[in-house]
Formats: sequence, C-alpha cells, structure tokens
Amino acid sequence: MKAVILVNPYLNTEAERYQPRRIAEELSALGVSVCVVPNRWTAHTERDGVAEALSGAYDFCVYLDKDKYIPRVLERQGMRLFDRASAVEICDDKILTHIALAGAVPMPRTYFSPLCYKADARADGAEEAGRALGYPVVVKECLGSLGQQVYLAEDEGGLAALSERLKLLPHLYQEFIAESAGRDLRAVCVGGEVVACMERRSEGDFRSNLAAGGRGIAREATDEVRALCRTVCERLSLDYCGVDLLFGKDRLLVCEVNSNAFFGGIESATGVNVARAYCEHMVRVMRQ
Repeated sequence: MKAVILVNPYLNTEAERYQPRRIAEELSALGVSVCVVPNRWTAHTERDGVAEALSGAYDFCVYLDKDKYIPRVLERQGMRLFDRASAVEICDDKILTHIALAGAVPMPRTYFSPLCYKADARADGAEEAGRALGYPVVVKECLGSLGQQVYLAEDEGGLAALSERLKLLPHLYQEFIAESAGRDLRAVCVGGEVVACMERRSEGDFRSNLAAGGRGIAREATDEVRALCRTVCERLSLDYCGVDLLFGKDRLLVCEVNSNAFFGGIESATGVNVARAYCEHMVRVMRQ
C-alpha cells in the first residue's frame, strides 16, 4: 500500500512539521510506503494533470493542507482522502462549520457578518449583533487557526472598529461564554471516536490555544464529550479532527472543529499516540 502526505509548502514551525513526520513514521511502521509532498501545484482538471499523476501512484492521500481545490480534483480522479475534501472545506470556514452543525449540537449564539465588497463602504451588522449577544463579543475571521484571527470586543466602539477592519473578510460575531474564559476542552477524534482529551488553560488570555500560550492538562472524556464528538464527526464525515468544547453554564458547547488539528500538544499532555491511532484507522479503512 502506498500513501502520499500532502502538506502546505510553507511549513515554518515545529508543530507544523511534527504532524506529517509522525504520520509518515507510523504509516511506515504499518507497512505503508509513504511520500511527503509539498502542495505546490496549480490545480486543474485536465486528464494529464497532477491529480491523475498522484492518484495513479498512490492508494490514498493524507491531506494536511487547507487548499480546498486540489482535494476536489484528487477525489474527482478517484483518490481516497483523509480527511475528505468536503470535510476540510467545511472545517476551515467557521461559518460553514456553524451552519453544518446548527440544530445538531449546542453552540454559542452566533451572527454572521454581511459580506462587503467595497473598501469605501460602511460596515454593517455589528451593532445588531452586539445588542443581541451582549458585551464582550467574540469576533472571528472565518479562516484562521492556532487562536489567531480571534478577537474580543469589549464594547460597542470596539466592535465597530473590528467590524470596519474586517469588513472585506468573512467573519462572525459570537456569544462570549464567561464560564469558559481562558479554558476549554480539546478532544481529538479518530473514526468518530475520542482517542485523547485535554483541558486547555490560559492565565492571561480569553483564548486557551496552546499556540497562544495555553497549557494542556489530560482529562478523561465524559459521556457528554463522546456523544457530542460522535455527532460532529458523523455530521461532517470526518475521519480525524479536533473538537473544541466550551464550558457553558449547564452544558458543554461546541466552539470549533479542526480537520487538521495538530496533535503534538495533546500527545504530550495525555501520553496517547494519536498519530498511531489515526494511521491504524486509515489502513483499516483502505483494507475494507
């Protein structure tokens, strides 16, 4: 069996490099021939394109990039991707994630900002969202990771300023969950089941991401956590993901879902070999 791991060509942190390296090691240990390839191509649908070259040379692809076009072309040529193109696309856009999960799991109340196409136009929508959600308000760009592109508007003036700054970018306004300020749960799932869970805490930031200075503490996944994660994985057709859960007043809330969630931090916190679990799942699926 042969696998290609497609990665972003601009990896510049150890966390980014750790992921493909460990997956390659574990797949190799399971007898899979592996090649790590930077995703540098321009996607197209011609029969002699890169998609056909890859799909002809490999049995499956571990897709660790966020380019939403190449995976569509690869699947068009019949290649099995982990995760699938639609799952990567939905998880990489916070509004699409919220829409896909609406009514299936509890989430913070969320308003989507109207798209603006003119730099000289006035940003609209923020004032209404602020009145409905109350302050402070969490503001998120739809495309972002590692806790970046996430902001906190303390009052109407701060929200108006952020809205104006982000008006040409898709973004959303979200209810601030005070009980979860500086802490959340990260559950990593493989094949629809939680394989590792940790609480993330930050002493000086409302965001708890490890990349933003938070620390991870191993936690046992409760029945509530497992049920929410199963629903998320089923709804989004995910083979692998990280689900971020907030501590609400009386229940957990699904905050975000990351199809390519880094697992180095949660492996260190819990001692679970996430890379091995993911690779065993991929090999099992491919042998079915």
